[in-house]
Amino acid sequence: MNGTITDVPGIKVGHFSDYKAFTGCTVVIAESGAVAGVDVRGSSPGTRETDLLHPTNLVKKIHAVLLTGGSAFGIDAAGGVMQYLEEKGIGFHTGSAIVPIVPAAVIYDLDVGDPSVRPDKKMGYMAARNSSDCKVEQGSVGVGTGASVGKIRGMEWAMKSGIGSYSIELGNGVIIGALSVVNALGDIYEDGCIIAGARNEDGSFLNTYEYLKSHILNSKPWGKNTTLSVVATNASLSKEEANKMAQVAHDGYSRVIKPVHTVYDGDCVFTMSTGDIEFDILTLCEAAAEVVEKAIINALKAAEGIMGLPSYSEIAKRG
Repeated sequence: MNGTITDVPGIKVGHFSDYKAFTGCTVVIAESGAVAGVDVRGSSPGTRETDLLHPTNLVKKIHAVLLTGGSAFGIDAAGGVMQYLEEKGIGFHTGSAIVPIVPAAVIYDLDVGDPSVRPDKKMGYMAARNSSDCKVEQGSVGVGTGASVGKIRGMEWAMKSGIGSYSIELGNGVIIGALSVVNALGDIYEDGCIIAGARNEDGSFLNTYEYLKSHILNSKPWGKNTTLSVVATNASLSKEEANKMAQVAHDGYSRVIKPVHTVYDGDCVFTMSTGDIEFDILTLCEAAAEVVEKAIINALKAAEGIMGLPSYSEIAKRG
């Protein structure tokens, strides 16, 4: 066990990071396919192939999930992941061709680096080529390269975030893990205390919810915020169960992000089942919320400050 989502058998993760433009993408690959589900709770999502994951629709398994920066432009990176998988003969066999199934979701990071540079097909291909089952690199990497949190007063008073992962082992050899990129409007909490978020001029935390109760927003952060997660397990799930697990995994968001699932966030959870071990769905759902919660915390603690955005570690050092 390495403590990240790649502990789940059959799961690989790859990053591509552009440290000049401060953007990037991350792909979670299941080469043998994975039964999948999705649940979108935020009101400003940017997604691809999510309808396919609904239980009433035909295709049962997917082959990768792409999480990408670049806002809606970043969806182009999914084409590179498809190209990589097609070259390896991985995908849905139609008889005439192999079609890799790659759902995707985006974060808005155009305010951080160069907004003219976004993840594209080449970046998606490189992220897939970089994939491995080794411990996942966390922090300001991949889709987390340009991630930020606490943006209610604008980027000047926000903080740097990133991508994080966490896994646990349950009974009967079942493993469940999560990968989360945190680009939320709200603040991030641990044990009831803010550890990252919007700041006051003196460097103290603003407390976004309290601020909202006493201020009218003159400049609204339209669609610039999102937390995205992939939860994977080697337990056997039907499409109905995978979608239910995606729903409950959002509980992990509500434990550590406030406010969460706002009209300005595109919060989304994907789930993937790579194995055939029978296990209680109730326990899996609760474990999904736990690994998402811990992955979000890890994303903040591993991030590095850039472009004037301080990190968790920098704020902690200041006391």
